[in-house]
Amino acid sequence: MTFPARRLRRLRRTPALRRLVAETNVTPSDLIAPLFVREDAIEPQPIVSLPGVVQHTQESLRKEVNELASLGINGVILFGLPARKDPVGSEAWNPDGVVQVALRSLRDDHGSEMAIIADLCLDEYTDHGHCGVVTDDGDVDNDATIELYQRVALAQAEAGADMVGPSGMMDGQVGAIRQVLDVNGHENLPIMAYSAKYASAEYGPFRDAVDVTITGGDRKGYQQDPSNAREAMAEIELDIAEGADIIMVKPALAYLDVIAAARARFDLPLAAYHVSGEYAMLKAAAANGWIDGDATAVEHLTAIKRAGADLILTYLAREFAETLR
Repeated sequence: MTFPARRLRRLRRTPALRRLVAETNVTPSDLIAPLFVREDAIEPQPIVSLPGVVQHTQESLRKEVNELASLGINGVILFGLPARKDPVGSEAWNPDGVVQVALRSLRDDHGSEMAIIADLCLDEYTDHGHCGVVTDDGDVDNDATIELYQRVALAQAEAGADMVGPSGMMDGQVGAIRQVLDVNGHENLPIMAYSAKYASAEYGPFRDAVDVTITGGDRKGYQQDPSNAREAMAEIELDIAEGADIIMVKPALAYLDVIAAARARFDLPLAAYHVSGEYAMLKAAAANGWIDGDATAVEHLTAIKRAGADLILTYLAREFAETLR
């Protein structure tokens, strides 16, 4: 029997050989850790649907970010849980609001050595759970909402954010935020745009994490339809034209085709959000002994990076970095 001269198995024979020829490698510096900080928390509060993730106090948040930095993770993104909510989410732009306080303390702790990103939205701050101003007929008013996003952007910039991440999927939000930052002396502050954010069923644990209950409809009128991929390219094009510095696809695993298409078409840094539902399903299956959780986590993150993501927002950031260490 004649065997082929080229045997691809030769380079799979040992772990060292496999590492040498690996086409895709995920490192801690590729990851951004989403973190939750609660204004009225006395001690960290576990999130049942996100095992291993907590709602932090200001002090426990500082400790967590210090530990993440020691593991080689260079970026965190902050989500706030205010003590008070109202119809327009005014605590989101309060100079002394929960995220602004956290931004200032983390900036004092880390200077320019940690990228401290602020999620820019209103859903955690509104009493109805929508991402903007709700009209009398139950719709979310796009233009009135982006005026409030401008206020939030300024508050976050002045508190020391390294980057803002508008996630509300309002038309024109990136351009409006870029404009207000520029005219107020923050022209060097980058925007990570949640450009292709889908109306996914996989956000449930996140809503537990931020104590959000949506009343009056859903978000399908402003987040993308999961059946549409070409539309995502149009959303990304618009955000780039409006001044986005980083573009994002969210969720990640169910939208690897969208990540790959965006990578092939656009040259900007590309982020992908490995969302709460993706994390929770992995953790639940691992807890039941149905999968090897650590190995599956590496496989998930590798798939997202292989599809074309430069940056991955993931609740796995800490444990992945600890596993590598």
